[in-house]
Amino acid sequence: MAQNRKERVSKGMKGILTVVSGFAGAGKGTIMNTLIRDYPGYALSVSATSRRPREGEKEGVNYFFKTREEFEEMIKNDEFLEHAEYVGNYYGTPRAFVEKKLNEGLNVLLEIEIQGAMQIKKAFPDSLLVFIMPPSAAILKERLTNRGTESPEVIDKRMHRAVAESEGIENYDFIVINDEVDKCTETLHNIILSAAYQPVRQKEFIEQVRHDLKEM
Repeated sequence: MAQNRKERVSKGMKGILTVVSGFAGAGKGTIMNTLIRDYPGYALSVSATSRRPREGEKEGVNYFFKTREEFEEMIKNDEFLEHAEYVGNYYGTPRAFVEKKLNEGLNVLLEIEIQGAMQIKKAFPDSLLVFIMPPSAAILKERLTNRGTESPEVIDKRMHRAVAESEGIENYDFIVINDEVDKCTETLHNIILSAAYQPVRQKEFIEQVRHDLKEM
């Protein structure tokens, strides 16, 4: 696997920005962490926020911490692929960080909800959108219940939110069913590897071949 990444970098191939969404309880966070752990060539996107750091959080690891004024200046300068305000604080995906990692040949993983994913696709048309699905609605509710961290009322709210979110799944490039973590992780990895060879991501190579053909 490491050799695959080195070959990509040596040929000047950029990484792929992969946006991962899914219902609460679908296991998207676990899948992304497993992908980072088991396969080389990946990096997690680090978001920026205007909220203050919490105990144990590190700059550039958990978030890029900005003042509200700094964040608004970045918005004005179009420095985010997407951003939103939540409970009085800004959150956003810095364009420069993502592009730096992609230019290094790393596949960048970004976990975000559907609205944000659509913003990313508009700002970054070459991004790959993947929706992590549970095998069934019953299993989704079972997973939320088995967490043991949420009340029945919160679980009910999350299930209702899933109903609304399910209306946007058709806009994604792929769905991956998380019935078993390792299998789902391998599937996601293979999707990203295959996507690297789609013509939309091979424009420079195509143009080079066209040029060489004309020269010959």
